[in-house]
Amino acid sequence: MTAPREREIALPHMRLRALAWGDEGAPALLALHGWLDNAGSYAHLAPLLSDRWQVIALELPGHGHSDHLPAGMHYHFVDYVRAVLAAVDVLQLSNYRLLGHSLGAGIAALVAAATPERVDRLLLIEGIGPIADDGHHTLRRFRDALTSSATGRSLRAFASIEQAISARTIASGLPAAQARPIVERGLRETPEGWRWRSDPRLNRPSPLRLPEDQVRALLRGIESPTALLLAEPATPYLPRAQMNERAACVNRIDVSTLQGGHHLHLEHPDVVAAWARRHLDGGALG
Repeated sequence: MTAPREREIALPHMRLRALAWGDEGAPALLALHGWLDNAGSYAHLAPLLSDRWQVIALELPGHGHSDHLPAGMHYHFVDYVRAVLAAVDVLQLSNYRLLGHSLGAGIAALVAAATPERVDRLLLIEGIGPIADDGHHTLRRFRDALTSSATGRSLRAFASIEQAISARTIASGLPAAQARPIVERGLRETPEGWRWRSDPRLNRPSPLRLPEDQVRALLRGIESPTALLLAEPATPYLPRAQMNERAACVNRIDVSTLQGGHHLHLEHPDVVAAWARRHLDGGALG
């Protein structure tokens, strides 16, 4: 299997990193990972698509090998969208296909809504739009977020990569074999041991979320043919009724399910690759 290429994307205010598979002259498939993941999330899927597309797994700010935000700044969902749009400009992708998982799927949906003329196809795994606010816990979440100084997991050092994989498995339920490519890329070696590369501020709660009606209004702006793949049984924070109601906002969309956990593309890369090929090649929707 051909090793991926490291890519650096220099934005005016920060440096992002990516892994790329496939010929540099092939049509681009930009892939966005989930929260606290990195480009290693696509280590199993991308090689299965790289014969036809250049798969560029972009690492979001604060994740993987990408830069962290400056001191005193915080991570907001819409700023991820801005960062992706800026990276697309640097990569000179006038038209491209877009794939996202979980947080990356939420970002990808809004990128497609923001620039419908540039996204030829939109593929979403386990997510469509950001987590919304139903109003029940808005004030408590706001207060908690503004008083939180959570630094989270970066405080811990691991004696070995295997120990870090075990910790990720316990925390997320992701099996060790599936967690390995994410964990290996997400670590840095220090004199004290192995530490996470990701910015600990990513663990801080968000003070404000978009209300559901605004999320749906944004999803109505998606014009590209779209495919949504959801895990069965449903992931608790992605209730099936809500996912279906959001999907109904998109004019041309195919919704399908696959038995498995939240990281379907790591658990069933062959099946997900076949699903992706079908939609990237312009299969019938609806």
